[in-house]
Amino acid sequence: MGEPNLDRDAVRLLDDPETLADHVSWVLNRWSLRGRVFPSGVSRSAETSSVLFLLGNHCGRGRGRGEPCLVLNKRSRLVKQPGDLCFPGGRMAPRLDPCLGRILTLPGFPLGRWPYWRQWRRSRPSQARRLSLLLATGLREGLEEMRLNPLGVRMLGPLPARELLLFSRVIYPMVGWVRRQKRFLPNWEVERIVYIPLRHLITPELYARYRLRFEPDGPGSGEPEVKELPCFVHRGRRGTETLWGATYYIVAAFLQCVFGFRPPELQALPVVHGSLGRAYLGGRTRAAPNPQLEVL
Repeated sequence: MGEPNLDRDAVRLLDDPETLADHVSWVLNRWSLRGRVFPSGVSRSAETSSVLFLLGNHCGRGRGRGEPCLVLNKRSRLVKQPGDLCFPGGRMAPRLDPCLGRILTLPGFPLGRWPYWRQWRRSRPSQARRLSLLLATGLREGLEEMRLNPLGVRMLGPLPARELLLFSRVIYPMVGWVRRQKRFLPNWEVERIVYIPLRHLITPELYARYRLRFEPDGPGSGEPEVKELPCFVHRGRRGTETLWGATYYIVAAFLQCVFGFRPPELQALPVVHGSLGRAYLGGRTRAAPNPQLEVL
């Protein structure tokens, strides 16, 4: 199940984090210059959300230095979609985030340090303003959800937006590298922080077919509905986590853009079972159960 288009030169950079971060930033900026990344109404739309695609050297390798990994939140039982892995982020604060966005452009701040900022501001001023606003939203939410230090995040660039039809939202991911912060303090929205090595995310054998059973609301509500979706299975020291849904597709877009990696075809993957109540998707409960996993 290997991937013939995998960029071996990019994979080798996993052993050189600083050069990897430079490469990611260059690739994302090159992609973003191909067209309008942020539509004109993004700053006024109630459907707009911004998330932080966080990378850092947080995955240990024995007594040596850490290796590059993806930093995710696991949603607590007190919020919608409990138990899911997600990026820190959320909706804009119309009065606060524009001010924060301007601060981010000052010398020494994340956009002020980004090597492509002057190019954006000079040749694409409207896109640059929207970028600063979306990054401000993501960093503010990261501070609230996991006590992420905004000044310690190195901006790498934007990823393609992802539309959530079910929740009438459009997610704009901003990729950042956590430079020094090693510990986070999750708030009530987050159960814990999950670290997934990038090396694992480009391993085809760790992908699966998520066979999800959506339970009806109650007696007489109809038969359960079953859907099959691609997913990534992470087996960590604290148990097994399943990466699926919108977060999965954003991660997949990043892996293809940076490493040329595509997961195997869905029908070729082993099956992972899960069960969700419809209240989970409708957001009518604040304590839905986590998916129950069984790898065949």
